[in-house]
Amino acid sequence: MNAFGVTEDVLSADYPVHVAFGGNQHLILGIASRAELAGLAYDFSALREHMATEGWTTVHAFWPETSSRFHVRNFFPPGGVVEDPATGAAAAAFGGYLRALHRISSPSRLELLQGFDMGSPSRLLVDVTPADPRVKVTGVASVISG
Repeated sequence: MNAFGVTEDVLSADYPVHVAFGGNQHLILGIASRAELAGLAYDFSALREHMATEGWTTVHAFWPETSSRFHVRNFFPPGGVVEDPATGAAAAAFGGYLRALHRISSPSRLELLQGFDMGSPSRLLVDVTPADPRVKVTGVASVISG
């Protein structure tokens, strides 16, 4: 939280902080409001160093608009990028996170809206089934370079 310059009160009380696996380790942070999610900024060097120490690939911050639609930001300093507009591995880890929290009780499709706060909107669809360890990610991303 120090790297983001915020206190823990920006975190959602409904979603615990968790490290989830989707090919790599992703720190999952539920944020209390859409405005707080949109306003997140961080010290690039400080977060990159902390993530290297912890072995995290991204920080996946989200705000739940509904139980199946989430606004998402994915911070990726280990890759030299401030923010990623579409992150399939983190989306898969997020689906597993919700399943582990028992927020998925039947086959479900989640909609993740990512990249909107950086001007590169993407829509990721995450299909999760309670008893199946696999998570399917599809969607549409913006092209940011040719």
